[in-house]
Amino acid sequence: MRTDRQRLDKWLWFARFAKTRSLAARLIEDGFVRVNGQRADAPSKALAVGDVVTVAAQHVTAAVRVIDLGERRGPAPEARLLYADLSAGPPAG
Repeated sequence: MRTDRQRLDKWLWFARFAKTRSLAARLIEDGFVRVNGQRADAPSKALAVGDVVTVAAQHVTAAVRVIDLGERRGPAPEARLLYADLSAGPPAG
């Protein structure tokens, strides 16, 4: 069953930004996650395709656009299909 929204903590776990769903919830509760420039206020925040998620943790900041909502936590190549990386600059050259 697909819906047009998904819990933020679940999506972070599916997309492999956190090893566990409880760690994803902790990142959100501790203020390390923003959605569309606004601090995410709860792990249950609804996330939709097109939203921009910023995660700042362990000296790294990742900004991504949600391309798809996951159905499971699959292997890394499958997780990578859930988002487009916005934090990478333009190619050098």
